[in-house]
Amino acid sequence: MPLKAHTEIQFLRLPQIEPTEIARHMSDPRVARHLPLLTGSWDIAMARAFIGAKEACWERDGLGHWAITSGGCYVGWGGFQREGSEWDFGLVLTADAFGLGTRITRKAIAFARADERIPYVTFLLPPSRRNLSALRRIGAHCVGPVTYSGARFLKYRLETG
Repeated sequence: MPLKAHTEIQFLRLPQIEPTEIARHMSDPRVARHLPLLTGSWDIAMARAFIGAKEACWERDGLGHWAITSGGCYVGWGGFQREGSEWDFGLVLTADAFGLGTRITRKAIAFARADERIPYVTFLLPPSRRNLSALRRIGAHCVGPVTYSGARFLKYRLETG
């Protein structure tokens, strides 16, 4: 079902979403096409392990990935994860919510700008992402190609201060 662009976007903690919804989301081939590190379909056990790993980031760093809803419906997950000394922003939307990426990213970046722990944000984008104009519009610049866990990405950086 297509989502309406004007509905409210909310950031929740991942345990507030049923693991079956996350497993279904991460098993969608339309989503997997943009996730070079994703291998195969997810089951409920994988979704629960994922939720646990992301909650561990919150415990360790005081920040992590959220479940994202639009109009009360789960539309994906994303947020900030500490990678060494950097805060990386990731966003993985359900296929029906691909058009909400800019709105969600703008809301998350507003959060980062208000958080003194985050002087800048990095983004790792798979080469399958061709339209990068939204990142440039918010002020991010390309750092260059990087390899992460054996996969190639384009790295961008946005100053938040």
